[in-house]
Amino acid sequence: MSLSPNSPDSPNRRNLLRGAIGGAVAFAVGGAAAGRATAATGPSATQISTTVLDSTALYFVSYNGLVNNNAFQNGLVTTGGYQYAVWYAADRNATVARRALGGTTWSKVTVGHTLSTDDSHNVISAGISPSDGRLHLVMDSHSSGYYYVKSVAGLVSNPASHSWTAAQFGSVQTSLDGVALTSTFTYPQFIVSPAGKLQLSYRTGVSGNGQAALAEYDGSSWANLGNWTSATGTYTDTHGSSAARNLYLHGLDYGSDGTLHIFGTWRENAGAVMCNSGGLTNHDTVYVHSTDYGRTWKNSAGTSVGTTGSTLVSVTSTGLVVDSLNPDHALMNQESQAVDSGNLPHALISYVPGRFTQCVTDYVAGRTAYARPFHVWKDSAGTWHKTEVPVAMNSSQRSQLVLDAYDNAYVVMPYGRIVAASASSSWTDWTVLYDGTSTLNAFGEVVVDHSRVSIDGVLSFMYQETSSGTTTPSPLHIIDFQLPV
Repeated sequence: MSLSPNSPDSPNRRNLLRGAIGGAVAFAVGGAAAGRATAATGPSATQISTTVLDSTALYFVSYNGLVNNNAFQNGLVTTGGYQYAVWYAADRNATVARRALGGTTWSKVTVGHTLSTDDSHNVISAGISPSDGRLHLVMDSHSSGYYYVKSVAGLVSNPASHSWTAAQFGSVQTSLDGVALTSTFTYPQFIVSPAGKLQLSYRTGVSGNGQAALAEYDGSSWANLGNWTSATGTYTDTHGSSAARNLYLHGLDYGSDGTLHIFGTWRENAGAVMCNSGGLTNHDTVYVHSTDYGRTWKNSAGTSVGTTGSTLVSVTSTGLVVDSLNPDHALMNQESQAVDSGNLPHALISYVPGRFTQCVTDYVAGRTAYARPFHVWKDSAGTWHKTEVPVAMNSSQRSQLVLDAYDNAYVVMPYGRIVAASASSSWTDWTVLYDGTSTLNAFGEVVVDHSRVSIDGVLSFMYQETSSGTTTPSPLHIIDFQLPV
């Protein structure tokens, strides 16, 4: 399916992404239609190992999810020959661990903060600042204050010279070294810009009435760049209107050309836009990009649509929608995205297709019964395409999208299922490569280490076993698969 822009040699290209340390690299581009690297091989995923990160990790179900396994968090990151993981232990202590790549033994420390409330939004996200080699953690927030801690300089850039102890981390703060940001903070996500600065994406405000914002760390201090989306403007559909909303991001990804790509979906404040109160007010898949590290924003056609801190991207901005969908189909927020070797953007979205119903009345039950993932991508001619991934979600939760060294696409679905399609087919030959549903006993969403895929071609994801009780701690694992390199 093709959509108009306004309607419905190296695995290292993603080293800039989601907190990994690295620089942009050049890639040979082949295939005029897709603008992608020549796919010398198709997708494959060979299981390497499974390790236990914590045999008794904190467990409670909130918003149909777990606080240790939300797809939108930076829960796993790799750099400098080590992989780092963050989670809450059974005693609610924020915990960070590292292991040498290829190893199975994790070293763990706590950083002096305990989870304040049983809310699965209050995740821990980890980022790495390449200029000083620090590990940064932001945690425990949902439309509230947040907690921040950073390591000593050089902890991750020169790990052999630092012992792995709690003393390597500073005191827990309620600001970013004095920069307060907001008292209604949610959804921290880290990414490193091509300029080598650590950027922090977050939402200020609340669900249905909030704004996306950015902060930036230059190796010596934090600066709040400001809000870049607007909560205001009128959205009207066949059911009614809404005057407030927030943009949920599917992620943030830099291409090797330095362009920052962001997909998202709007969530409306007013239930009047829904066919039934049991659904979701999420609608439309939108896309923007920035060529100046998030200072200004353009739509798919290259038209300016906003400036961070002043002229904000809004629901009425021109040319944002790349896949049109009304709020009646339980479209999921904060799914996933990626950028291929031709610097072209890809998104993974999921919703209940109209062939099942034109009105989802219970989004959890409806998505579990009928939701399907869809792969949305832009070709080098500027045309948007969408293909259904023909595998039922069997879950209300999110999947994650990964591209390997050959631009083959992998969808990591709830319960530890891996579905893939080849770049050579223009991502149409989807097939199940791994199904851990019956063997992993995973609760639902998993956390993917996107940075490691670019470093050694290994797909690592963190999953937590379903508890034997309502709040009984359960094992937290990392499972690794070798992708083509």
